[in-house]
Amino acid sequence: MLHDREVPMTSSTRKLGIITATAAVTLLAGIAFVHPITKAFSQQMSMMNHGMSGDQQMPGMMQHMMQMHGQATMEMGLNAPTLAGQDAFGAVQEIVRILEADSTTDWSKVNFEALRQHLIDMDEVTLRANAPATSVDGGLEIAITGESRTLAAIQRMIPDHAQELNQMNGWHATTQMLPDGVRLTVTSSDPKEIAHIRGLGFIGLLVGGSHHQPHHLAMAKNEMVHQH
Repeated sequence: MLHDREVPMTSSTRKLGIITATAAVTLLAGIAFVHPITKAFSQQMSMMNHGMSGDQQMPGMMQHMMQMHGQATMEMGLNAPTLAGQDAFGAVQEIVRILEADSTTDWSKVNFEALRQHLIDMDEVTLRANAPATSVDGGLEIAITGESRTLAAIQRMIPDHAQELNQMNGWHATTQMLPDGVRLTVTSSDPKEIAHIRGLGFIGLLVGGSHHQPHHLAMAKNEMVHQH
């Protein structure tokens, strides 16, 4: 005779318990890398091994597992990395995403190698050029020099960037080619802008303006006619 609270374990019930337990183990293995639940797993296995009815305990256990899986998935999305890990890589990645999202992109004209070479130039000028600055009447004079690949990058970038500076804040920018680089002079007739120019110095002037990002996009689309 069965006790009042005992439920007969039929063959189908035992099979259901085994199948459900197997599915639970598989699910736990799949989400373990984003949401450690070893302790919860041990507690659930302990309940199963103490003779509790499989058809009564398994559904509740599976519901709990699914809830934990949903939480782990959400946390993984919130904590997903966003940095590309390298600036030039990230700059190219940004342009790739823009072009792929644009249905009018003509992929037969796209030239990412030109953009990559320009980013190398930017790296050379930003990190390896010598750029001592001297205050002059109305602003600043900077002798930007380097060797080999750095020299080539300086002579490609600085004259074109001077044209951009000429369009900003009423400044006047000129360049003079040197055997080992370029002399950049930026001046203004406004005392506040003179202080502004001197405060920015070489690197501040180099990043001035908002043309860099559109310039990168145009270069990748092979729409640029100059080498900057």
